Amino acid sequence: MSGRDPHPRPVADRLAPFGTTIFTEMTQLAAKHRAVNLSQGFPDFDGPDFMIEAAHDAMRSGHNQYARSVGVPELNRAIADFWRRETGEGIDPDTEVTVTSGCTEAVIATLLGLVNPGEEVILFEPYYDSYRACISIAGAEPRFVTLRPPTGAAAGDIVSEPFTFDPDQLRAAFSSRTAAIIVNTPHNPTGKVFTREELELIAELCIEHNAVAITDEVYERLIYEPDRLPHIRLATLPGMAERTVTLSSLGKTFSFTGWKIGWAIAPAALSASVRAAHQYLTFATATPLQHAAAMALNRGEDYVRSLVNDYKRRRSMLATGLAELGFIVYMPHGSYFILADHSAFGEKSDVDFCMRLITEAGVAAIPPSVFYDNRDNGKKLVRLAFCKRDETIREALQRMEKLKKPHG
Repeated sequence: MSGRDPHPRPVADRLAPFGTTIFTEMTQLAAKHRAVNLSQGFPDFDGPDFMIEAAHDAMRSGHNQYARSVGVPELNRAIADFWRRETGEGIDPDTEVTVTSGCTEAVIATLLGLVNPGEEVILFEPYYDSYRACISIAGAEPRFVTLRPPTGAAAGDIVSEPFTFDPDQLRAAFSSRTAAIIVNTPHNPTGKVFTREELELIAELCIEHNAVAITDEVYERLIYEPDRLPHIRLATLPGMAERTVTLSSLGKTFSFTGWKIGWAIAPAALSASVRAAHQYLTFATATPLQHAAAMALNRGEDYVRSLVNDYKRRRSMLATGLAELGFIVYMPHGSYFILADHSAFGEKSDVDFCMRLITEAGVAAIPPSVFYDNRDNGKKLVRLAFCKRDETIREALQRMEKLKKPHG
């Protein structure tokens, strides 16, 4: 008999602390309780019909085998053309654009390709949960900089000021071991759109410490405040083109999150590092969907303008309804999420409140403490998505009227 344990091995140490993603957990609970799902960030409607037809046409035309690993040429060119329209700068579609299976794969490919075990990666918290797990998979160590909500608000207020960070905390997070910083703008879950001054500070520190900036810009088109337009890309600031990997995707802008079409834009040397990992993760992304994605980027502007107008209206609908119920609402400047303070309802934590929200009111939301290193920083907050039909948002608000505040 071997002396080995006959039982299957547990989850590897690098992933064991993370368990099942909160999005999966809350979506499963939403189904169990037949709740209105404002938790996971996907629309409850489809994107434009012309994209569906383009995908069908690509399938019928024989585009059904493995794509070129870095992306079908038509899509790479469309991404490069989009970049030129947005920034005025040209990039090589063959050496500086890599198509990935969603932005989440772009994140892990970038970290695996560029960061060595034992090096450090700076994260703004709250963070999209995959960042923390991807850093662990890469064998790196996270350093956290906290985004904090404005102070002084009372129940029923809608707060227009954004979350902010302490510049000194950011400076202190950089060290000789810093390999990269992840900057998500517009930001999930706070809705913050980083200002030029904030991005200039990040650029200054990256240059000083020879660090790479990894920017997640999947919500780049979903910005609602005129003073936050046009969207500022860190890669366009002086000295940053050669040290920035810009990540984005199709799903948020065109309402096809299930297609998982993402990309990484970077100078050839950094792109080669991303591709070194990408080729062993997914190798290539769904071929017919890439052809449809190219068409979307080339002719989808009318759809995007309409979507932004719809989301701006739905943002106001949800924010106003939450404030009338007694939440403190932090109005997002971008993305399609609202963070709100649930303190008026008497629960001690965000997890307790979200469980009560599902069981009492039949509405699913996300407890944001899972996006913090120090979970106490998120325990007063709840995240709700407004990338839903009007009737879905109205139904959720109507159901939430069942919640009873302790003193009123």
